[in-house]
This record gives sequence, C-alpha cells and structure tokens, in this order.
Amino acid sequence: MYATYTETVLDHARNPRNVGSLDDANVVVQVGDPDCGDTLLLFMRIEQDRIADIRFLIKGCGAAIATASMGTELVAGKTVNEALLVTDQTVTAALGGLPEDKEHCSNLIASALHAAINQYISTITGQSAPIDYTVEMRDRA
Repeated sequence: MYATYTETVLDHARNPRNVGSLDDANVVVQVGDPDCGDTLLLFMRIEQDRIADIRFLIKGCGAAIATASMGTELVAGKTVNEALLVTDQTVTAALGGLPEDKEHCSNLIASALHAAINQYISTITGQSAPIDYTVEMRDRA
C-alpha cells in the first residue's frame, strides 16, 4: 500500500504541519466527504487580506491528512487572492501525486480553503456576522 504514495505524501501524513485549533481564528469552516467519511475543520486568521495563521483538525486517512497539511503549507502567509488559486490539482501536484483512488482527498482542503475565504469576504463586506470562536467553544463546554 505505501509503495503507491510519494515520499512527500508519507512525510506529510506522518508529520503533518499546522495541526491544531487556533484560538484567535477569525474564520472557521468544516467540510466533509460523505462518500469516505473524512471531515476537516479549518481555522484561519486573516489580517489585511493575508493568511496570518492557519491550522486544521481532521478525521481521515493518511492521504487526507497529507493533503490538509500540504494545503495549509501552500497558503500560509499568502494573500486571499493567492490562496484562491489553490485547487485540488495544485495540492496533488505539490505532493508529487496521489493514487487515483485517493485523489478526492485533495478536494477536501481545497473546498475548505475556498469556503473559509468566501466566509471571510462575506464578513468584511457585511454579508454575514463575524465569528467569535472563543464564545462558540465556551458555549460547547
């Protein structure tokens, strides 16, 4: 099974970057793939239209973990417009490819990134209220 994964995929699956929650996030989105059961929770702090910090929590296979890790690496420090250019193909290419039956995993992070940026844009344009993540988490406790 591991023979079909590149060294980059294995590295990101074994040593994922940017894992965890982000207490001062101003954007939080959750996406999932009902076909395979993977779920991704993405936290971003965007300042002056630049991704100042990004973290994720994921429930999924090694390929899903690797794509989330790589996706966050690709957009960290980038402008919102630069981050919108990241697609599932961009993530897959950065990992050196994925087995055909795992290519859908890269769509999870790409969808989350686009949803998070759309949420941010909606918030700054006044189309939706800002998220107070600390209140939301306190209410869950």
